[in-house]
Amino acid sequence: MSNLKPDAILRAVSRGRGGVHVPHRKLTAECETVRLPVPEQVVLPMQQHIGAPCVPTVKKGDHVLVGQVIGDSDKFLSVPIHASVSGDVTAVGDVKIANGKMVPAVTIKSDGLMETAEFTPPEVHSVEDLTKAIRASGLVGLGGAGFPSFVKLTLSPDKPIDTLVVNAAECEPYITVDYRECVENSQNIMDSIYTLVDLYKFKQVIIAVEDNKPEAIRILKEIADKDIDHGNTVRLMTLKSRYPQGAEKMMVLSATGRKVPEGKLPADVGCIVMNVASVAFVARYLKTGKPLISRTVTVSGDCIADPKNLRVPIGTSFRTLIDFCGGFTEPPVKILSGGPMMGLAVVDTDAPLLKSNNALLAFGKNSVYAKPASQCIRCGRCHAACPMGLIPTKIEDLALKRDAEALKAAGTMVCMECGSCAYSCPAGKPLVQYMRLAKEVIREANGK
Repeated sequence: MSNLKPDAILRAVSRGRGGVHVPHRKLTAECETVRLPVPEQVVLPMQQHIGAPCVPTVKKGDHVLVGQVIGDSDKFLSVPIHASVSGDVTAVGDVKIANGKMVPAVTIKSDGLMETAEFTPPEVHSVEDLTKAIRASGLVGLGGAGFPSFVKLTLSPDKPIDTLVVNAAECEPYITVDYRECVENSQNIMDSIYTLVDLYKFKQVIIAVEDNKPEAIRILKEIADKDIDHGNTVRLMTLKSRYPQGAEKMMVLSATGRKVPEGKLPADVGCIVMNVASVAFVARYLKTGKPLISRTVTVSGDCIADPKNLRVPIGTSFRTLIDFCGGFTEPPVKILSGGPMMGLAVVDTDAPLLKSNNALLAFGKNSVYAKPASQCIRCGRCHAACPMGLIPTKIEDLALKRDAEALKAAGTMVCMECGSCAYSCPAGKPLVQYMRLAKEVIREANGK
């Protein structure tokens, strides 16, 4: 992308179908990331990723250092968990996480010193070296999915990959961590990209950014123009601001025009999609050897006194983040982990921040309105808004009838639970909840 002219920035190949226009409300877009002071304690759940949970490798009374492995698993779909502060292990046992689920965890009382374990940058000369190093780093998708990154980067010989898509869309309202990553750490993003191109021999790398982030586009282009890319492999692409543009399958379609078939992954159409913060982490880790022990999180919403972007040790309580941002301006009606479209309600602010949590939002009575549900008027807006082309009201009816076979035929399992259907429904029907019920009916019928 050397000497790239502004008019050479790529436009989306395909807009895809569905989606909704949501108010962005990026209140913290220009808030430089602030490092949270060392918390008094952290609680590190052993389940912070999709896949097998870790088993604690420490016991009560042990002294641990920052970056020390405190949990791991011999299962393939798993990554280790590291201490995010130095101090003493005060408990090993079940704790409640944000969604109310009880999971095993290690609690560390901080000594305030942040003494670190010895970090050695990994030697990476091959794809195998890289995937081994990324697993050891504990990296999972930082965009919210929490999928172990080394698995995504472990390629199958029968699925040739020619395209890396760097996802910087960040289409959820309020959240600005990816935008700040582009603004503050663009060099790491580019360094990672060129490392991945060198190892994987990608034919093209597309950095996809929504067009409501002109500063991110300008900075990434500026950095890219300084790098040597004789093959013009790395390109910037602007996407129309439309939710859920950042969803993986939507991103592949927009960036390449390739449609990921039902039940398949981007790798099946020759693509890897990585969140921009995950990409930036790879460069930091290869330079320092420091594992994933902290992440950036947006703390915002109309109930937060002083919204900020914070760099936070993993395992810090949500309450600590809220207090650092000045507390609540009024009693919140709803607190969410994640964005307002796909985030989960937080039942206890003492719950710990996980690797996959990119935002903590608090809303008051003026922002939260639960529309009373009424009868479907057959307007078709939910179908028009669905990026996967589903008919949510039909799936609702089948879910209530518990007709698993009909639900499968209706394509229920491809639903990404983005909430576009519910957002567009004039009848106020809780369609996402019905979609989740429908999936559960199918799982029960399959004996899972």
